[in-house]
Amino acid sequence: MRRLSITSNVAAALTAERATAATATILIVDDEPKNCRLLDALLRPEGYQTVMAASGEDALNIVAEQSPDLILLDIIMPGMDGYEVARTIKANELTSHIPIIMLTAQIDRQARLDGLSAGAEEFLTKPVDRAELWLRVRNLLRLKTLGDFLINHSLRLERQVQARTATLQRFQSAMDATADAIFLIDRASQRFIEVNATACKLFGYSREEFFDLDPAELSSITRQQLGCELDAIIAEIPAGSHEELFATRKDGSRVLVEMRRHAICSGDSMVIVGVLRDITDRKQAEQRMYQLAHYDTVTGLPNRMLFYETLRRTLVLATDKAMTVAIMFIDLDHFKNINDTIGHAAGDELLSQISARLLHCVRVRDTVGRLGGDEFAVILLMPNGPQEAPRVATKIRYALGAPFSLQGHEVTVTASIGITLYPDDADNADTLIKFADTAMYQAKQAGRDTFRFFTTQMNTEMVARLELETALRQAIENDEFVLHYQPKVQFSSGRVVGLEALLRWERPGHGLVSPEAFLPMLEETGLIVRVGSWVITTVCKQIGAWMHTDIGPVQVSVNVAGRHFLEGCLEADIRAGLSKNGINGELLELELTESSLMADSECTITTLKNMKQLGIQISIDDFGTGFSSLAYLRRFPIDKLKIDIAFIPNIMSVPDDAAVALAIIGLGHNLQMKVIAEGVETAAQLEYLRQHHCDQFQGYYFSRPLPASEIETMARHWNWN
Repeated sequence: MRRLSITSNVAAALTAERATAATATILIVDDEPKNCRLLDALLRPEGYQTVMAASGEDALNIVAEQSPDLILLDIIMPGMDGYEVARTIKANELTSHIPIIMLTAQIDRQARLDGLSAGAEEFLTKPVDRAELWLRVRNLLRLKTLGDFLINHSLRLERQVQARTATLQRFQSAMDATADAIFLIDRASQRFIEVNATACKLFGYSREEFFDLDPAELSSITRQQLGCELDAIIAEIPAGSHEELFATRKDGSRVLVEMRRHAICSGDSMVIVGVLRDITDRKQAEQRMYQLAHYDTVTGLPNRMLFYETLRRTLVLATDKAMTVAIMFIDLDHFKNINDTIGHAAGDELLSQISARLLHCVRVRDTVGRLGGDEFAVILLMPNGPQEAPRVATKIRYALGAPFSLQGHEVTVTASIGITLYPDDADNADTLIKFADTAMYQAKQAGRDTFRFFTTQMNTEMVARLELETALRQAIENDEFVLHYQPKVQFSSGRVVGLEALLRWERPGHGLVSPEAFLPMLEETGLIVRVGSWVITTVCKQIGAWMHTDIGPVQVSVNVAGRHFLEGCLEADIRAGLSKNGINGELLELELTESSLMADSECTITTLKNMKQLGIQISIDDFGTGFSSLAYLRRFPIDKLKIDIAFIPNIMSVPDDAAVALAIIGLGHNLQMKVIAEGVETAAQLEYLRQHHCDQFQGYYFSRPLPASEIETMARHWNWN
């Protein structure tokens, strides 16, 4: 009978609970208006209605006129304090059921005991935490709903004996409809007196089996321990409890649940209401979120965030244990070629295989992470000093040197490794990784497939590089670049037949800067594309300007960077320059290196043919230093070959240099191309090249590169046309 009577009450309470948040009225009692406004702002988003009272007397009047569902009561107030208000409310049979949460800045035990003695159910400490406020209010409103029914239990039985079965069915439907498992346990008997369908499904027991089951069996504790827990729930301050634990199913498996338990007085008995939620999926989702936030999805290694956190913890440990830490920054050499040739999927597979090899090169106490792209990093904790770092670096080089199998392709990979040491080089994670990156760059400069340790000189060079990059970006914005022009002379006539446009930088405070000092940085940063576009625009404008003077049409050659060529904007820049300045393509010549021609041969051939249709001349610059295939060379619409300047200074004294130069002249002529020698500085060099039928030359023997104004003076003096 007890089970059925309590069940009826709880069922109705649970049914009523669904509307509680939307209809519940909460009385806020505080003599500080700002506190009332703050609590109102916290409660209203949850759907609660609020009424405010500035004193204990006002609060009692409001309670008498409209019984609120819950009271938030400040303890310290002028006149009637919170304790007296609580005692007055609890002493009245009509209002004693209203739950009270006392608000206080006092956290001492006596204040809480006084509040409990006055009749408060809960305490909240100022300043109020929003989440805690919502939970306290929600839980007490739930208890109030259940309590209201239990308090009037006997009266309801008398009036609703005929409807007991229907009420029980409605209760069971309400309980069974919720996604949470619900238990009701009688304290005296320590037995289940009701469970819902979710509980049966979660634990694998039927409802009848639950009634014969000892609740202690679900959590693998003794009956005595269960009794102590139930008593603790009844006596707990604040009321209610919330925890995560593993519960045992009928089949012996364990499930992680979130449990909330509250004690309710029903006549002479205490009933413990337990609400359990299976949080397995939530925990798995949290774990997945943590995994995504801290681990690389391709390799499974710690990502940049977790690697930095691990390094900081390692440095603390190394400090305590007086150990050395090595940080290795590993960058794969030419990794982009893998993605470009056999696809990004193969690239990801390669990264995964590389991560596995790296893990085999270090110990369990060490850390391997992927910082992004093709960059990896390693933390080595070395109790015996730094001598282990080069051994591990060598081991990594050998491990990566073995071929990888990727989608039927055999791929060989090398890496450049930078190493920095703690505490020798720096004492914090950010600086150490920056220094390791600097050392890695030095390994790249040394030819790749090697490692380098960080030194102060490396750092100085890196700072200088960063300053140079910044200055170059400003140079583009501030229009600091200029063009000088070097004449090209025809051997047969001795006349100037064209000019080569050469980039110069008028850097503020440094004067005229040679291209050797800044071109590599333009290439590396990609700024060469913007600068290349500017050069083409400026040259076309200059050619157009000269055409309208007594100088007349002059053919000008422009050096084209491979990156500018491959990014697809070169043709558009040239067409725009020719069209805007009204000049013919015959007056423009493009000089490309062998390496840029070979980078994407099919695309290159198409672009060059388009250029040839415009009448533009094409020459290969620095010929003889690259590795182009003669078979490919025949496919390109090339007009001229330029003998690299490296072969000219010793062409009279070094047989190998002379042989290469003569071979280029012969090759060019056989392929119906003109041959130009650059860097001619002496009469002997000039005569040697003339005797061997070189077509054109340029160099300091005739003229250094000159600004446009001086070229104009020279043109009029020599009467080019």
